[in-house]
Amino acid sequence: MTIHPTAIVEDGARLAGDVTIGPYCTVGPQVTLAEGVELVSHVALAGRTSVGAGTRIWPFASIGHQPQDLKYRGEESWLEIGAGCMIREHVTMNPGTAGGGLHTRVGSNCLFMMGCHVGHDCRIGDHVVMANNAILGGHVEIGEFAFLGGLSAVHQHVRIGAHAMVGGMSGVDKDVIPYGSVIGNRAELGGLNLVGLKRRGFGRDTIHALRGAYRMIFEGEGEGTLAEQAARAGEAYAQCEAVRQVVAFIGTGSARNFCTPREG
Repeated sequence: MTIHPTAIVEDGARLAGDVTIGPYCTVGPQVTLAEGVELVSHVALAGRTSVGAGTRIWPFASIGHQPQDLKYRGEESWLEIGAGCMIREHVTMNPGTAGGGLHTRVGSNCLFMMGCHVGHDCRIGDHVVMANNAILGGHVEIGEFAFLGGLSAVHQHVRIGAHAMVGGMSGVDKDVIPYGSVIGNRAELGGLNLVGLKRRGFGRDTIHALRGAYRMIFEGEGEGTLAEQAARAGEAYAQCEAVRQVVAFIGTGSARNFCTPREG
């Protein structure tokens, strides 16, 4: 364990043996740091916060401090960060509140570039990337391998599906389907995240099935609700796991509507 003499680690903090804590960091009494965690310098960790093995946190990040929610009354709540994350300068992450299950969860192997914000009660999957100054309101859910472009903002209670792409400077106030790509203020669905699909090794058959299902759901002329059109696409491409994920996502209840393509 390496702790710089200018760092402050309060009694009660639980530190693994090979943790590195750099200059001028502060670690609160209810913080847990797993094996190989590194706080580069000037990191402020507070609250009931746990940080997974191998995660690195850069200067001036504020992690685990009181949620930015006027309804918060000091209830016990938690922030859980997975293993292998990179949390860059000036990132903020808040714990949960009574209105959202008291728990903010961040998956493993995520990258949060400079200035990102993760609001209270968010649920973030593994391998998520948030570019510079991307921000999440409270209660947002982000699926695995999703990518949020720089300066994008996600409204509270919105869901972003797995492998989705949010373009830079987009304002997202509706749910984004898995594998979808959205851009704009307010964000509109612009198709599938084909670049991400190809980068992650999805085969031609899967991409072909997703394209067909997308056309049936969003470009077809069939009658019925979005959920009914999705169900028909699910039947047509029942052998494709990726299509089944999209259909399940649309069929799940949500506080928000869905991002759809621009009319016309």
